[in-house]
Amino acid sequence: MPRQQQSAARPVRRRSYDQFCATARALDAVGDRWTLLIVRELLAGPRRYTDLHADLPGVSTDVLASRLRDMEQNGLAVRRRLPPPGAASVYELTGRGRGLMPVLAALAEWGAPELAERRPTDAVRAHWFALPLLRALDGLSHAGTVEVRLDEGRFHVRAGDVESGSPVYGDGPAVRADVCIALDAEVCLELAHGGLSLAEAVGGGRVEVSGEGPLATELRGG
Repeated sequence: MPRQQQSAARPVRRRSYDQFCATARALDAVGDRWTLLIVRELLAGPRRYTDLHADLPGVSTDVLASRLRDMEQNGLAVRRRLPPPGAASVYELTGRGRGLMPVLAALAEWGAPELAERRPTDAVRAHWFALPLLRALDGLSHAGTVEVRLDEGRFHVRAGDVESGSPVYGDGPAVRADVCIALDAEVCLELAHGGLSLAEAVGGGRVEVSGEGPLATELRGG
């Protein structure tokens, strides 16, 4: 049998660190380049392949397709067909995939100081600031949807208790926001790494709060 045919018949072995260690097992599933950034995108809810590709500048179509297949095999994501009139396929996280949210939040907090200067080659999307900002909103006594307005665009986050399985943030304006806040990326990053509290930012006029209701009142310090 030709060598090429022998190679084709050989089963593909999944890459593994082959270590009986929880960290190694976790990295077996999410340690490949781009996987955690795909999780970041899917934390906003179901996304089409084309939307994922648009919001992951730099990833090739082959690599994105490969990572999504791996995530399905590892039980992190599923692909499903939307009912009419949508009739499109979307990817969404499983419960196990959503369990990576604290991991992404911790990485965002750890990496925030590295964003002191934006490089000329850096791409940016407004919703990439969602996970860092969630840290500043943690601990609010009132729950609700917060629409965030940056120069880079808009996104929305869910403050307070989030129903199990619900997205913790979303791209674009909220369908129905309980409060809107306007700030710039610099303030958002200061909030992310703890150099500034939300109360200090609002009190100093660096965050503008608009809206009525208990959540808006709390954010204003009332």
